[in-house]
Amino acid sequence: LSRWIRPYCRAMSLAGDSRRQAHRKEYIMEEILNNENQAKKPSLIGATPLQLAEAIAEILDDTRAKDIKIVELKDKTDIAEYFVLANGTSSTHVKALAGEVEFKMEERDIKAEAVEGRGNNAWIVLDYSHVIVHVFSREAREFYDLDRLYGN
Repeated sequence: LSRWIRPYCRAMSLAGDSRRQAHRKEYIMEEILNNENQAKKPSLIGATPLQLAEAIAEILDDTRAKDIKIVELKDKTDIAEYFVLANGTSSTHVKALAGEVEFKMEERDIKAEAVEGRGNNAWIVLDYSHVIVHVFSREAREFYDLDRLYGN
């Protein structure tokens, strides 16, 4: 595929684009190629709850979530074994973070049992049985303070 894209980018630079614009187009096309060439991540079927929590934290980190924490709940409650807590920088970012976690986990064969809070954009909860993901706005995270309530 890259043998088709590079000549296209060079042809675009000859079609009146400045050198800077042509370089930007080539950079974007290289990014597309890199994303397509990345190996598909392995399925998480049969993964331990900690492995699920770490995979979710990695997805949140890749999507630029703030203040990501994995909180172990084993001795505190029977709700789940882990909480994954993260902040978004805006209501749109909160929605995007939750959507990306849901999408990437489905790519790895894990579907959320329930998703709550899509309408309020301040706090979205994704339930993966043994791992519960909380994506907050900064204000909601400070208000509910699950870090202190369930923290280690």
